[in-house]
Amino acid sequence: MENFIVSARKYRPSVFDDVVGQRHVTDTLLNEINSNHLAQSFLFTGPRGVGKTTCARILAKLINQKENDDANQDYAFNIFEMDAASNNSVEDIRNLNEQVRIPPQVGNYKVYIIDEVHMLSSSAFNAFLKTLEEPPKYAIFILATTEKHKILPTILSRCQIFNFKRIQVKDMVEHLKKIAIKENIPAEEEALHLIAEKADGGLRDCLSMFDQMVSYCNGNITYAKAIENLNILDRDYYFNITASILTQNIAEVLNYFDEIVNKGFDGQLLLNGLSEHFRNLMVCKDTSTVHLLDVGELHKSKYQVQCQQTDLSFLLNALNINNQFDIEFRSSKNPRLHVELALMKLCHIRSLLNNAVTLEELKKKVMTS
Repeated sequence: MENFIVSARKYRPSVFDDVVGQRHVTDTLLNEINSNHLAQSFLFTGPRGVGKTTCARILAKLINQKENDDANQDYAFNIFEMDAASNNSVEDIRNLNEQVRIPPQVGNYKVYIIDEVHMLSSSAFNAFLKTLEEPPKYAIFILATTEKHKILPTILSRCQIFNFKRIQVKDMVEHLKKIAIKENIPAEEEALHLIAEKADGGLRDCLSMFDQMVSYCNGNITYAKAIENLNILDRDYYFNITASILTQNIAEVLNYFDEIVNKGFDGQLLLNGLSEHFRNLMVCKDTSTVHLLDVGELHKSKYQVQCQQTDLSFLLNALNINNQFDIEFRSSKNPRLHVELALMKLCHIRSLLNNAVTLEELKKKVMTS
């Protein structure tokens, strides 16, 4: 049986052009290499799974690679990786400092990648300061961290800092599409959108979920299967509940909520999901903000239809009610009743707004008579 390689490893970029969603970093690094303005100390900071270590490895290879040479030459592997989570003592840093003194046998540079650098102890940081400030001309340090605020300012001031961004949903979806085509796996775009949204900006998590979905769906990824496996509430529920709220059909709304609870979802998830839904309807109302709607094409068209049935006053009031009930949810002694009360209040927004308009018109008539 052939060993399976997870997608996060199999499709790990080996060149900057393949790195997803970090163009501001890769372009700058390439320009530094091409113009021979390479710093000796870098700090790559950002959320997990967005390409920090990958970019560090690519950079380490590129600076030693000569034109028209194979990237797998010995000098391209003049790279030393250290995990600061398990090597965080003063003794570990002293050993590193001793290594730095020895010049490279092949290639121009020795590159030291220190992952999770925020895990170093204060004394280890201090032992590292002098080497980082005045490294030998052949030594380059690339520090990677998810928690920049834990690093001493004296270390930060000695590094060129690159901030890695959370990867956009649309970029992850495009990447998943390419992988699905290469692997000959049929996949619905809405399902890939769900995976990308669930990943919350981390491509590594996204690829792990993609592998999981391939196994669960037996090689045919569908939207229905993605909802089931990833434990996500179907977005259609939000459309249906909103439609019932607009018609002030309390019974229908409560039945939808009962159905959601029976599927194992809690009330706070529904409140948060409805808030996001109302927000999406709001950004749909103006052509200049439609691009903020980060959903698949199928649901985008549904949002554009439903936003025509709502007005801004309704959406603002609905968001305000949801926010208030969400804050009070944890202190509620009867969570189900708490959510049901919120849903009933949402159903009455339109009638309250209409009554307010009527009263305003009545006041105007009295004033003018």
